[in-house]
Amino acid sequence: MSWRHLPKPARVIAETAAGAVAAARSRDLAVFQREAARLGALDSEHVGLVLGAVVRASLEELHPDGLTADDVQAMVGRCVRSAAAWFPDVDPHVLVMLVAGALGLHQHETESLRLDAMDVARHAPLLVADLLALSGRPLDACLAAAFGDIQRTRAAETP
Repeated sequence: MSWRHLPKPARVIAETAAGAVAAARSRDLAVFQREAARLGALDSEHVGLVLGAVVRASLEELHPDGLTADDVQAMVGRCVRSAAAWFPDVDPHVLVMLVAGALGLHQHETESLRLDAMDVARHAPLLVADLLALSGRPLDACLAAAFGDIQRTRAAETP
């Protein structure tokens, strides 16, 4: 399944996320900031849903026997070390919250725990780029799988 046949709002999220992940992979701060700003301007709930599904699927693939706290610590540490050389604003706390949210472990019950759209737009592409480097999977395949999962979940929720 490809995501390119989806309605325009979904395609825009995928295209913009792909631009931000590519900028993270190239370690180009100016391009990354521009792409993150574009991503942050989109509907944050939908962006979080799509990128969360990509992160979740990547984690499930990389850790088929489950993810431990040590795995999360190593992953966040690796991502921070990689990004800090060119993106000094990387925040390990935000990365941990993104991982927890992608796995459904973190419920945003108070406003003080919420990540804002720019936190997600700046950090989710870093995390996705890092996970893709480990898995070797192309982003297009991950996005297609994410949209497929989202469609199946919505279809199952519809009476």
